[in-house]
Amino acid sequence: MSDWPDEQGNGRGYGRGSGNAQPDGARVMRHVQRGGGSGRPGQQQGGVPQQPGYDDGYGQRYGDARDDMFEPREPRAPRQDAYDNGYDSGYNTGQVYGSPNGNGQGGGQGGDDGYGTRAPRPAPNWRRRIKIGSLTLIVVLLAVSIGTYFWADSKLKREVDLSKVIERPEGGAGTNYLIVGSDSREGMTAEDKKKLHTGSAEGKRTDSMMILHVADDGGNTMISLPRDSNVTIPSFKGAESGKLYPNTGRQTKLNAAYAEDGPELLVRTVEFNTGLRIDHYAEIGFGGFAKIVDAVGGVEMDIPKGFKDEKSGADFEAGKQTLDGEQALAFVRTRYALPGSDLDRTKNQQKFLAALAGQAATPGTVMNPFKLYPTMGAGLDTLVVDKDMGLFDVASMFWAMKGVTGGDGKSMNMPLAGSTGGNLLWDKPKVKQMVSELNSDKKVTVSGD
Repeated sequence: MSDWPDEQGNGRGYGRGSGNAQPDGARVMRHVQRGGGSGRPGQQQGGVPQQPGYDDGYGQRYGDARDDMFEPREPRAPRQDAYDNGYDSGYNTGQVYGSPNGNGQGGGQGGDDGYGTRAPRPAPNWRRRIKIGSLTLIVVLLAVSIGTYFWADSKLKREVDLSKVIERPEGGAGTNYLIVGSDSREGMTAEDKKKLHTGSAEGKRTDSMMILHVADDGGNTMISLPRDSNVTIPSFKGAESGKLYPNTGRQTKLNAAYAEDGPELLVRTVEFNTGLRIDHYAEIGFGGFAKIVDAVGGVEMDIPKGFKDEKSGADFEAGKQTLDGEQALAFVRTRYALPGSDLDRTKNQQKFLAALAGQAATPGTVMNPFKLYPTMGAGLDTLVVDKDMGLFDVASMFWAMKGVTGGDGKSMNMPLAGSTGGNLLWDKPKVKQMVSELNSDKKVTVSGD
């Protein structure tokens, strides 16, 4: 027994040495106010005010200033509504609790419910992602296409004015292009001229000429015009002077018309001697031609018989080989080392254009911007066209040329009927029939040499 007094009796002593055999229970330390006397709990004057109670969430209160609060109590099972109100027991039963909105999602960021449990992420909306990705791709492709169009269009040299050509024939079906390869050395350095064996002649002359007919309905046709063709120079108006020069019946080689008054007189001469209206004009120089070949990585050719020409720099063995820009230019310019001279040269030019167009239109070039843009840039930098010719006309010309030289259409030389004084005479009846078929967009039935 303890000697300590039992202050309240009934075995509820405060402090050590209580006379009660039971252990001390939980106590609430009362706040002692100064100047106050003893009193009953709940008294407002002179006593200790009643302390607020604490509810542990299970229906049990602590801290009430009641005598029975100090009796030892058996622990009670938690109320079922505690779980219903979002309590997580801490045991992983496979069920996620703690959702403030009742959907199993935690209130924390990233699906954390506040008790260390992460809720599964929602499935991605693939339809929405594909739609956004497709729209983004379309916008990018559209922007690149528009940018490329304006870039390429700005490079076109629209220097030929076909409105200066007088007494023109009536047009027919389809579109007719006069394609000219000139010996222009514009933009070439002394080293370039030496490397490409072009010489240093001033001005420019036509080195090759072709008429490309793009049909509205039917096959396309390409006709090579020998530079040594015997033609009549008609009346014309000077491209620069505007002066009218009458027809005197003078006959000369076709390439002399270009040398005399440029592209406008050449178009006038072709129209006068054929009766075929030329809708567009396109010309490319030596330097641009070589750069295009190098840009596409060279062109493979199968040369049936080797030949060598000091003037053009050609030196080829028979068989398949890949020609770079320098070799390609020598190949299409060679004439004196060939048996048929100018006629054989036009055949080589057509053959090479077929290979070049096929190489330029391969997916490896078209889909590769590191090849496509240098190829376009090389061609457009030296391409001279008429003022009414746009990029779509250039594209139409290129694809038609590719189709014809690739076997989808007809490729031929101008029909000939002998020569005079070293100049080649055209077969006029055949030429007339050919022009009639072209104007009617019919398949050309005549053939050339």
